[in-house]
Amino acid sequence: MLQRCGRRLLLALVGALLACLLVLTADPPPTPVPAERGRRALRSLAGSSAAAPGPGSRAAVNPGVLAREVHSLSEYFSLLTRARRDAEPPAGVASRQGDRTPRPPAEVLSPHDIFIAVKTTRKFHRARLDLLFETWISRHKEMTFIFTDGEDEALAKLTGQCGTHQLLCGPQPPGSSCKMAVEYDHFIESGKKWFCHVDDDNYVNLRALSRLLARYPHTQDVYIGKPSLDRPIQATERISEHKVRPVHFWFATGGAGFCISRGLALKMGPWASGGHFMSTAERIRLPDDCTIGYIIEALLGVPLIQSSLFHSHLENLQQVPTTQLHEQVTLSYSMFENKWNAVHIKGPFSVEADPSRFRSIHCHLYPDTPWCPRAAIF
Repeated sequence: MLQRCGRRLLLALVGALLACLLVLTADPPPTPVPAERGRRALRSLAGSSAAAPGPGSRAAVNPGVLAREVHSLSEYFSLLTRARRDAEPPAGVASRQGDRTPRPPAEVLSPHDIFIAVKTTRKFHRARLDLLFETWISRHKEMTFIFTDGEDEALAKLTGQCGTHQLLCGPQPPGSSCKMAVEYDHFIESGKKWFCHVDDDNYVNLRALSRLLARYPHTQDVYIGKPSLDRPIQATERISEHKVRPVHFWFATGGAGFCISRGLALKMGPWASGGHFMSTAERIRLPDDCTIGYIIEALLGVPLIQSSLFHSHLENLQQVPTTQLHEQVTLSYSMFENKWNAVHIKGPFSVEADPSRFRSIHCHLYPDTPWCPRAAIF
């Protein structure tokens, strides 16, 4: 028995010795240096990240950036962070350019949720308001409220379901704060979700306006429009009779129109309601649209959401693409040096018959309008 066990043990030792000799005499594969091993691992990690991003990733990572050879884990994660930062807007840009990135609707809006204040004056009732009632106001009178400084029986007949507010402040110079103060108070009383201000030379695309406002909850702080300047306005704020201080802020020009959520409008109350708006305007001695920006940005600290979908007569309107008219919220027109500044659109009406191009724009957006030619070509 002992001899048999000894033989088995001897055979096992011989087999193990032969296996070791074979391993030692075989030609081993080259061992990768640490840098190469790190590059292989990082290349594999980059490839898997670019091919299948995780469901919770905040931004798409640029495969071109991560496909480069990197030499360490720290460099890889630095590239990954930089790629995500480049894919996301920097702080403040999202609030300044709110219409650039499509977003799902935050809430469902009906025409009754939007208060559109149209500021005008008696001398423009026939020249401007008649055109608006013929075009965009005719689609949703329940949304529209006219603020003017003189009585007009013809205008009262046109308004129908929409309201006409005769102002007690009488004729005012352009940019005065009285009309805006009355607009604000009537909006607060209306209980509607959104306050939008336009001038009597604006065409309002109601469908585009509703789509834009539906992106934002009306209970949050939202101030959206288009500035007329490429930088914040510099102003002097009167603190007391003998003390002033510099202040700067963005504001949306009233010539292009702007909108304010009800949640934000309620916060404006101490400086805008019950006649306070006019006294607030006196503190900076600037027009009414500047005063709106002063209250919202300088006093309440809410940034303006800059939107390129609003247009005023201060810009070259011929640069607005006809193919994108359905997306624009407001349009305008003007006469400068005997030349019309208006949207360039081919339509059923000549420039002589339709110098503002509002009728042609309206037929482009609403071809079912009874007075639009059926065979209109744009």
